[in-house]
Amino acid sequence: MITEDTRFPAEDGEPVAGLWFLPDGDVVGVVAIAPAMAMPMRFYRHTAAWLAERGFAVLTFSYRGSEPELYGPMRDSAATALDWYHDAEAAAVHARDRADAVGAPLTWLGHSFGGQSLGFLSDVGVDRCVMVASGTGWRGKAAPMIKTWSPLLWRVIAPAAVAVLGYYPGRWLRILDDLPGGVMRQWGRWCLHPDYLFSELPELRDRFAKVETPVSALWTADDELITPDSIRYWSREFPGTEFELVEMRAADHGLSRIGHSGFFRPKRAILWERLLLPRLAR
Repeated sequence: MITEDTRFPAEDGEPVAGLWFLPDGDVVGVVAIAPAMAMPMRFYRHTAAWLAERGFAVLTFSYRGSEPELYGPMRDSAATALDWYHDAEAAAVHARDRADAVGAPLTWLGHSFGGQSLGFLSDVGVDRCVMVASGTGWRGKAAPMIKTWSPLLWRVIAPAAVAVLGYYPGRWLRILDDLPGGVMRQWGRWCLHPDYLFSELPELRDRFAKVETPVSALWTADDELITPDSIRYWSREFPGTEFELVEMRAADHGLSRIGHSGFFRPKRAILWERLLLPRLAR
């Protein structure tokens, strides 16, 4: 396996940083891993390397402004949550180009926020999509704890922190991770509305309806952020696709728990073998 740094332009010309994990031999398929909100691309390196060892060319990438070592000080970032969806679209185009070059199909592997971005990929030609813990961001369908404290976060804590520091200091607050101020503000508005991003961008529903990519949505009952109802609620935004709901039961795989992000941790690689690998386009 080898790694390859890459940069590619988003729709507005802004550069998006990425890292390819490439197999030593023939490529059987291409996978693009779209990160969750506030999750750095290095978090997915173990999954990417594991897939590369099995013949997949895997792209990980980082949303603009999300990692200071790649994009500079976060307080200087003008990024919005909508920009991040467009960064995902650019990543899909970049991955599609490699897939076409080697004659292999493309799978979009989206974690949480990253899975939501499938709605922006109707013109890219993604062959398969696997969403992991990806539902609507609307707090009304979130886990009970999120329902309780999220209005305080979105209406008081986050706006005050962004006003003072110029970005959201999630690492210091121990709520999410650091985020550009524009991303946090826009995402917060969406999360407080039943229509989520469509509350500000209703025209996007037509774009989402054009998606025909078959979807496998993996979820677990011990997710601390979203619920099965959240995933079902989100699936209705993709009326043109086949949507498979797959419950991951920790005990069935000899695990104590999985949680919202545990799927991508190397100690849970058994889930990659049993649930992910059979659902990738190859």
